[in-house]
Amino acid sequence: MTARRVVLMAIGLAVGSVAPGVRAADPAAQSFVQAIYDQYKGKDAKGVELTNDAAVRRYFAPALAALIIKDRRQARGEVGKLGADPFIDAQDWEINSVEVALSDTAADKARATVSFKNLGQPQTVSSTWSNSSRIGASPTSPGTARRRCAAC
Repeated sequence: MTARRVVLMAIGLAVGSVAPGVRAADPAAQSFVQAIYDQYKGKDAKGVELTNDAAVRRYFAPALAALIIKDRRQARGEVGKLGADPFIDAQDWEINSVEVALSDTAADKARATVSFKNLGQPQTVSSTWSNSSRIGASPTSPGTARRRCAAC
């Protein structure tokens, strides 16, 4: 199995059904995930800049961040095995609208299902997020707990 496939499976790109009995997600978590995907909207959107190790660690759980960082180092400036932006599973994008559905699955975890059209094609990305008290406040909503992708 390729590293790209492992990472993509780890962040849960296959659409999964939300477990019965989950609670409504924290509004701060909803805002945090929405803010990530808002960076992809529009013709010239830059997306989330994952240009250095600190940026990768900011968004991804330690084990998944380590895989992404290792892949980038092994690629030596070329396209790595991941080969796509991990939030949207694409190298190129033009996204006009994004729908984020977030449901808590445990006290410190939530399931995000994000639907959008990329270059006219419908796409759905599903991922698991967790609270991390070590990380600090979210830049989009100061004073709230930042959440990281933890689907590894």
